[in-house]
Amino acid sequence: MKPLSQCRLYTFVDAAFLHGRDPAVIARQLCEGGSDIIQLRAKGCPPEEVRHLAAQVLEVTRQAGVPLVINDHPRIALQLGAEFCHLGQEDFFDAGYRQAAQVTGCPKEMQLGLSTHGPEEAQKALRANPDYIAIGPVFATSTKPTAAPVTLDYVRWAAEHVSLPWFAIGGINLETLVPVLAAGARRICVVSAILNAPDIAAACREYHHRLAQFPLT
Repeated sequence: MKPLSQCRLYTFVDAAFLHGRDPAVIARQLCEGGSDIIQLRAKGCPPEEVRHLAAQVLEVTRQAGVPLVINDHPRIALQLGAEFCHLGQEDFFDAGYRQAAQVTGCPKEMQLGLSTHGPEEAQKALRANPDYIAIGPVFATSTKPTAAPVTLDYVRWAAEHVSLPWFAIGGINLETLVPVLAAGARRICVVSAILNAPDIAAACREYHHRLAQFPLT
């Protein structure tokens, strides 16, 4: 399984974009296209449904050697043995957590990613010692329509100040990828632009091709 430090293309099995498709099939297509890491996002779904979806997707990702991230549900991630959990600022800090180890266990049973929406939140998140942070939403996005874009300024700040792995997210497609990479991002999250593509695996390969032109340093 590829270590986090080498993961660049972060994709999603998002329940809001399945449109009746089998989540396991979508996960397989993402893996075939070369996704480095995949998140299951099922906003608004009851925990039992999330658990069911996660079990289906995890069977595929584990066979492919791709780490799976469970969004919002650390207990489910731990119970199923997923490699990662991802939490928003409110789901982590407002829940009373202050250190990643409170979620991941000590010794660590999984890894943790945290969302951030600006330098102040990034600094707060980094003090909690997560394994990675997300930077965004860079642009307006239908996945989070009420979230104000953080703009490329935050991407430039992260490129200068954040040393652990970080992923730019929000409104990233093949067109907007150009300025995101120019601003210093080397790892990206892509949701709708891949899930709505006519050929998911081919779309993943194209993003990988673009990323390869900006090697990790």
